[in-house]
Amino acid sequence: MVEALRSANYFILIVATLTSFLWLFLRAATWRTLLRARASYWDVFHSLNEGYLLNSFLPFRLGELGRAFFLSRRSGLAFAEILPTIVIERAMDLVFSAALLLGSLPFVVGASGAERIAVILGMIVAIGIALLYLLARNDKWALDTFHKLSGRWPSIQRFGGNLLESFLTGLGALTDPRLFLRFLFWMILNWALAVFNYYLIIRAFFPQAQWIWGMFVLGATAFGNAIPAAPGALGAYEAAFGGALTVLVGKESSSIALAAAVFGHFLNYLTSLVLGGYAISREGNTLGGIYRELMALRTRTDQKE
Repeated sequence: MVEALRSANYFILIVATLTSFLWLFLRAATWRTLLRARASYWDVFHSLNEGYLLNSFLPFRLGELGRAFFLSRRSGLAFAEILPTIVIERAMDLVFSAALLLGSLPFVVGASGAERIAVILGMIVAIGIALLYLLARNDKWALDTFHKLSGRWPSIQRFGGNLLESFLTGLGALTDPRLFLRFLFWMILNWALAVFNYYLIIRAFFPQAQWIWGMFVLGATAFGNAIPAAPGALGAYEAAFGGALTVLVGKESSSIALAAAVFGHFLNYLTSLVLGGYAISREGNTLGGIYRELMALRTRTDQKE
């Protein structure tokens, strides 16, 4: 693995590093669209990077609470208004990661009719997005229906009702067709850049890499990161990235695949440290102090639920 890191194409890795930073700028624009531009771009950008830094070093996915908390302090928006937009963003991430993984799988394994399968999956994703939009337009009906169906189970009704209400509140950002299309545009652009970034990382270690490899490995890694794990998905990231890449290159190249995974994770930490560290330090905060604040906030939120 060390030898693979030494012999990698460093010019390509430098370009991959630059695209990793660019990805965060696009991600901030995506989240700001869901927020209906009620906060300045730089407030959103700094809060986003602080949240990713917290996810890299703190447990319990506190970074998701963290960026909502930081943005509420910067912009004056209520914490309860911001958190649902993060829920919607993460839900759409799962849709895109599933589409990438399942859409690229037939090409990876060489299944016949792969193009047709990819088209069908694209249609399924489009239908899923349309259903989210319809749900946003009929949020009151959805909430009333849930309460009627769960009336016999008070605990489920209370817990599920709180989650559904937050989810539907976040979906409210999609009821404006122009806003919805603008959000989809930024989301697609953001994920397209992520595919390109993963392709570059893989290409630096495997010159024969194809663009479909970037789709497959990104989809697998995104699912791997969704699994509850150590802070920063340490271990889970390497297993998902390296395992998916080993499927493509064979077990004899598994150590090189692991080297690519290690570098990909290093880029995640690098961008979080540089941009998130800058955002936190400019406010005079420390990770320890933020951790205590967020744990207190998490406790209050659980008590309200």
